[in-house]
Amino acid sequence: MTSAQAIAQADQRPRSAWSVTWRTALRQPRTRVGLILSGFVIALALFGPLISGADPNSFVGAPFIGPSGQAVLGTDFLGQDVLQRVLHGGFTLLWMSVVATVIGVLVGLAVGMIAGYSRRHVDGSLMWLMDVILAFPQIVLAVVFVSMLGPLPWLIVLVVALTHIPRVARLTRSLTADCVQQEYVEAAEAIATPKSRILIREVLPNLATPLAVETTIRLAWSVAIIAALSFVGFGVQPPSPDWGLMINENRTGLVVQPWSVLAPAFLVAMLAVGVSLIGDGLARAVAGVDERVGQ
Repeated sequence: MTSAQAIAQADQRPRSAWSVTWRTALRQPRTRVGLILSGFVIALALFGPLISGADPNSFVGAPFIGPSGQAVLGTDFLGQDVLQRVLHGGFTLLWMSVVATVIGVLVGLAVGMIAGYSRRHVDGSLMWLMDVILAFPQIVLAVVFVSMLGPLPWLIVLVVALTHIPRVARLTRSLTADCVQQEYVEAAEAIATPKSRILIREVLPNLATPLAVETTIRLAWSVAIIAALSFVGFGVQPPSPDWGLMINENRTGLVVQPWSVLAPAFLVAMLAVGVSLIGDGLARAVAGVDERVGQ
């Protein structure tokens, strides 16, 4: 094969079908429902403090008072306004979940691509390390690190990201191993293209769609893990408003004043379910399953 033929063949590599997949996913009701649910919660987390205009730590009445004109969702175990704390309590969960997901996906992507394109020893060593991390349940691993070093926000983010890396790496490694067997990659190797450029220009575009699906799954898990850490006392600490922490603080008054628990729990569940529905819609679009209304 001449250099000209190799270049021509390399230019004929398959392009990412991300835009087509996304349009197909949007035709599915579950994707649209997921966008509505997650979009509402994200907007509330981002703009809630601006809408509130009040101090979420101020006391407005006796503990566990039901909804009233002074406190629309009643008061919590200390007599603070539940609505004000709900409006202020989502931003921390949101940014920590997003950052943990981004770090986990990016590092897992790098590890998986290197393993999938490397020789047996590098591949085996990296996958062995991933298996070691996978041996620990996600929430247990997070609790161990946070209990030793303290509930620091950056530590929680890094630990949650660490729990995502092996799962993303394994998926990426499998996809990369398939891609490197294709002719357009062999053509790029024939003209002595650097490995880093092959991975970025030839392999990475073909991973965009399945990685988008995996990212939504990882984000839903990040929300669940970080909220769970706050619930068990290893996440955001009082007096900071946080949805997971609110569930833990007010669970003793669930029967007396349920809104102090139900409101934050409902929003956490709505965000996790919404992101999961988006991921499910993308996965069905990739698989060619069409759920358009009327079909």
